[in-house]
Amino acid sequence: MTSVQTLVERRERLLGPGNPLFYDDPVHLVRGEGVWLHDADNNRFLDCYNNVPCVGHCHPRVVKALCEQASQLNTHTRYLHENILDYAERLLAKFDASLDRVALACTGSEANDLALRIARVNSGGEGFICTNATYHGNTTAVAQLSSIFEPIGGYGEHIRMVRWPDSYRPIGGLAGDALADAYVDEIKAAIESLERSGLRLAGMIACPIFANEGLPDVPRGYMEKAIACVRDAGGLFIADEVQSGFGRTGQWWGHEQSGVVPDIVTLGKPMGAGHPISGVVARGALLDNYRRHEMYFNTFGGNPVSCAVALAVIDVIDDEDLVANAAAIGRYVLDGFTELQAKHELIGDVRGRGLFFGIELVNDRETREPAAERARTIVNAMRHKGVLMSKIGEHDNVLKLRPPLCFSRDNADFLLATLDEVLAAV
Repeated sequence: MTSVQTLVERRERLLGPGNPLFYDDPVHLVRGEGVWLHDADNNRFLDCYNNVPCVGHCHPRVVKALCEQASQLNTHTRYLHENILDYAERLLAKFDASLDRVALACTGSEANDLALRIARVNSGGEGFICTNATYHGNTTAVAQLSSIFEPIGGYGEHIRMVRWPDSYRPIGGLAGDALADAYVDEIKAAIESLERSGLRLAGMIACPIFANEGLPDVPRGYMEKAIACVRDAGGLFIADEVQSGFGRTGQWWGHEQSGVVPDIVTLGKPMGAGHPISGVVARGALLDNYRRHEMYFNTFGGNPVSCAVALAVIDVIDDEDLVANAAAIGRYVLDGFTELQAKHELIGDVRGRGLFFGIELVNDRETREPAAERARTIVNAMRHKGVLMSKIGEHDNVLKLRPPLCFSRDNADFLLATLDEVLAAV
C-alpha cells in the first residue's frame, strides 16, 4: 500500500506545492457511504464537513441516475433534451414564484461569475458590495469579492467590503435594532463611496447565513434594511446559496430565514451531491434581459447526465424528508453543543442553522480573544478520533461542521462525545 508521505510527495511533484490538504496528517480516502468515509487503512471517519454529498456519500439512487443516463447520452445543451427541462421545473418549484428562470453551469465560481454579469447588465452599474470575511469563488471576477484570499494585483476600485453582521463581537457593544442599523450604515457608506468614485452600484452579494464569516447570529432586521438600501440605490441582491442551499439550514434555502427574497440566487456544491453542477436562479426579467445582450453558453452546464443526477438529489431530499431531518437533528446537535459550552470555557459561542454549525473558540470569555491555534489543534485531534471537520471565520477560530443531511441521532451522539473528549484534553 502506498504511504501517505509518498502520495504527498508525488502530489507536490505533479501538481506543484501549494495545493491545500486538510489536516496536519492528511487523510487518504478511498471509499464513502452515507455519513461515513474510509481511508486506505480501513479506518472509518464520521464526515461532519463535506456538504457536497448532501444526501450522503454514494447514494444509490444518485449513482444509478448517473450511470443510466451516462450509458444513454451526454452532450451539451444546444440539442433538445428533456432532462434539463424536467430539472428546471423541479428546481424552480422550490423557490418564490418571482424566481422563475435558471441558467446552469458547473461550479459555484461560474455561477457567481454569471450572477455578477446579470447584475451589471440589469443595473447599469459596476460596483459591488461584499463582506470583509468571505469567499465567493476563484474566477478573476469573483476573486475580487473574496476577502479570505486577496486576489493577485489587489482589489479593484469597483469593490467595497463592509463588516459582516456580528452579534458576538458587536460594533460599539450595541444590540438589537441599534446594532442592525450600525451594520446597515456601513452599507450606506459603501454605496456613497462608490458614488464619489463615479461608480454606480450593481449589487450586493452575500451568503444569506454568512457561512464563511462564522455563521453569526445576524441582528434582527439587518437583511431587510440592508437590501432595501441596495435596491434604493439601483442595485440587486445576489444570495450566494452555494453552501446554504438544498435543505442545509432546515429549510430549502438559507435566504428563507432572512425575510428577503433575492433578485438572483447562485447554487453549487450540494446541487449534484458530488457531481459538478451549479446554477443561477433569477427573476425572469433579469435573465431574459441579460440574454438579449450576451449569449451565455456553458459546454457542460445542464448536460443530460448532470441534470439526471441533480434531479435524483431533489428526489432523495424530498422522499427521505431530509430537510425536516436537518431541522430536527440540527436542533438536537445545537442543544448538545450548548451543553458542551457550559462545560468547557474554551467555547465562547455556539451557532447553528439546521445541519450547519459554528463553534467559536476563545482563550478568554471576557475578552473574547480568538483561540485560533487551539481551533487548529482540535480539528486535527478530531481527525485522529474519527471525526472530520474544519474551521472558518475572520479570526480562523470557529469550528465548522456541516454533515450530510441524513445525519442521525446516533451520529450526533458520537460527534458530541468525541468533541467533549477532545475539548477536555485541550
